[in-house]
Amino acid sequence: MKKMKRFASLLLSVVLISVLFTACGTKKSNDTNNAGSDATGSSEVSTSEATTGETTSGETASGDTAKGELTEIVVGATVEPHATILNSDAVKNALAEQGYSIKVVEYSDYIQPNVATEDGSLDANFFQHVPYLDDYNKKNGTNLKAVANIHFEPLGIYPGKAASIDAVADGAQIAVPNDTSNEARALLLLEKAGLIKLKENIGLDATINDIVENPKKLDIVEIEAAQTVKVLQDVDLAVINGNFALSNGLSASEDALLVEDSASDAAATYANVIVVKEGNEESDKTKALIKAVTSEESKNFINEQWKGAVIPVF
Repeated sequence: MKKMKRFASLLLSVVLISVLFTACGTKKSNDTNNAGSDATGSSEVSTSEATTGETTSGETASGDTAKGELTEIVVGATVEPHATILNSDAVKNALAEQGYSIKVVEYSDYIQPNVATEDGSLDANFFQHVPYLDDYNKKNGTNLKAVANIHFEPLGIYPGKAASIDAVADGAQIAVPNDTSNEARALLLLEKAGLIKLKENIGLDATINDIVENPKKLDIVEIEAAQTVKVLQDVDLAVINGNFALSNGLSASEDALLVEDSASDAAATYANVIVVKEGNEESDKTKALIKAVTSEESKNFINEQWKGAVIPVF
């Protein structure tokens, strides 16, 4: 009898232990399944967000560009007048008609736009003239290409103490930029005004040492280009670069006594150009950009916006 009781007790213990293990196993299985549900849920949210992002950006789930989306052209430019031209409705609309949009990255220096164009961060840049580009390529071992002449920022003779060119007295002071290219342009403009005479055919190589006639014995004061506008009230006349005149509220058409014209040697040499990396001269983006910036609408915008302070040369 005692043996039967022991057997029954042992059997009951085995049953209880078996039930306990079964319950634990069931809980563990449920926990594992719940963890799997959480992971699946996170994955679905992430996928949903990615899909939403693709749809918003105009792309399908497969990554193909949705019909009607514009292809972006990224162009680096200095602010005035270059970025203003690129951001104009005239340029944007002309690009949109060709299936493109434009993103303008503004720079305050003349180095980084070329660096970014060379490394492919930019599709093009717009801020410089060919002499500067040639010098940059030579010094940096690059071969960036100018693909279109766009505009010319003319130097102008502005009145200081003298109200007009005819009012310039003997011994008057005239401020001119002291860098090589701009000084030559300034001297040619003074020659055009009839104030001096230069060596024959000296052209854009002219310096003050090439003045062969100075009937009024004018004092030609050479100073840094940006300072010419600052000393205007202290001299009789000053020859000022277009960009510095613009930034100081001077109008070439209203304030200047005489300005360079679009047919001058300076205009042909110092026209501001669109520049691309070598090999991209004939790309679809380059062609579209040139067509937009050199459109009749763009020319009208430039003429109306700056009234002679910026001259289109296309």
